[in-house]
Amino acid sequence: MALWLKDPLAILAENAERGVVVEGARIVELVAKGAEPATVIDEIFEAGRHVMLPGLVNTHHHFYQTLTRAHPDAINKELFAWLKTFYPVWARLRPEDLAVATRLALTELLMSGVTTTSYHHYLFPDGLDDAVDIQVAEARRTGLRMTVTRGSMNLSVKDGGLPPDSVVQDEDAILADCERAIARHHERGEGAMVQIALAPCSPFSVTRELMRATARLAETHDCRLHTHLAETRDEDAFCRQMFGMSPLDYLEDTGWLTARSWLAHGIHFSDSDIERLGRHGVGICHCPTSNMLLASGRCRTCELEAAGVAVGLGVDGAASNDSSNLMEGVRHALLVNRLTYGTKVTHLDALRWATSGSARCLGRNDIGVISMGKQADLALFDLDELRFSGAGDPLAALILCGAHRADRVMVAGKWKVTAGMPVGVDLEWLKAEHGTAARRLVMLD
Repeated sequence: MALWLKDPLAILAENAERGVVVEGARIVELVAKGAEPATVIDEIFEAGRHVMLPGLVNTHHHFYQTLTRAHPDAINKELFAWLKTFYPVWARLRPEDLAVATRLALTELLMSGVTTTSYHHYLFPDGLDDAVDIQVAEARRTGLRMTVTRGSMNLSVKDGGLPPDSVVQDEDAILADCERAIARHHERGEGAMVQIALAPCSPFSVTRELMRATARLAETHDCRLHTHLAETRDEDAFCRQMFGMSPLDYLEDTGWLTARSWLAHGIHFSDSDIERLGRHGVGICHCPTSNMLLASGRCRTCELEAAGVAVGLGVDGAASNDSSNLMEGVRHALLVNRLTYGTKVTHLDALRWATSGSARCLGRNDIGVISMGKQADLALFDLDELRFSGAGDPLAALILCGAHRADRVMVAGKWKVTAGMPVGVDLEWLKAEHGTAARRLVMLD
């Protein structure tokens, strides 16, 4: 069936003023101003009150953290102290907790216009060995594309790391499960719905040997690599004390300075670091909301892009953001970067980071843009709320006036949100189940 999304109020695409034609899972035609579709149309969706974007792509998140939002013991702490507060809480995570946390995070993302997300899960306390399988099942249930990053921690406090013994694993067990996850779940090629990436958590929670072994495994299986890097000054000091080198030198030493890597945060890089990142094709996920909340610093987005680095956006963990809303993150990205670079950073830059830039971080060229032959992943926003009254430029209004909820979302040619509501999701049940799990986890009951 050929569906014409006809005459949008505005669209983030060139020569598509009259909308797009979707057939199956792909965009098959852009309809220019004054033109009619060349495709035989079976169905029309009148998009005259909608601003149409490529589906947003979220490149860094920790879904389980939706269970510990706004925790009173952690809300005014920087990263290391914040993590130490939460590790004992997260160690109580059970499979059913992860499932409901994942479903809630995916639903939040979808409602904000996200069609593809990455999920970095590095926490494997006893009983949570099947975490990857739980995440994949929930992604398939909700209908988003997801890059599940099989995270890991094996450097505990007793070995000079940050996490306690209760949340780390043995290196052999980690590598074996990485291979199992790739064999069972990793889809290759255009239109993939689930992909696996390998993601040791951070320099302060994994050993040098695990970093190197993971890089070799990713090379063998041709999958992507992900980790946190250069997020805080404390991390920089840790790397110099523990490994005798800067975070980026450590990355190179372990075989991670490669085009298959994308890094979360990437705040504290020197000019020479940035040049090296660009030369090697490493991507950076900018997490503006989390960076502000934890007072970590500002990502040097413009210098990174000038060096050829792919810059994407991520909401980061829902306990260091307290929201899984990437459209809010787009606005935060614009505003915090204006503080650094002035008005040369525009709403179009922020939207690019959340779409095509993020797609590049995930190593995908089939999503992130509205173009012929690309996947039909689309987010449609209306401007019917009071916040938009009087707005002149519809695309700019989404960011400047604070859009946060899509009216319609399409993934692979199928509507997953209609009239602002996720298709097939009982929100009242989800909130109740999630609330019960959250209270148990933080022992508020």
